[in-house]
Amino acid sequence: MTGSATGSAGLVIADAPEHERYEAQLEGAPVGVLEYVAKRGRIALVHTEVFPGYEGRGIAAGLARFALDDARRRGLRVIASCPYVKRYLETHPEDHDIVVGMSA
Repeated sequence: MTGSATGSAGLVIADAPEHERYEAQLEGAPVGVLEYVAKRGRIALVHTEVFPGYEGRGIAAGLARFALDDARRRGLRVIASCPYVKRYLETHPEDHDIVVGMSA
């Protein structure tokens, strides 16, 4: 894993490029993922999943924030395919400058 960040209440998110996803851990246990496809200067954020028992703790929001910050840091344009990421972007217009599409 590369590019990790620690969030609130011990949430740790890291890029796992070998699996094309961001992975979230809470107190060392895997709690969620955001899958992506990166190519040609773009990153498509395709699916966010928070594992059963961990919903409602801000994990999906943490994954979305990490993914958008990582895309910005890497100079990638974002294609939001994931329904959760699309909803997240509705309330975070500060990230619209790096979004090039919201596909179905």
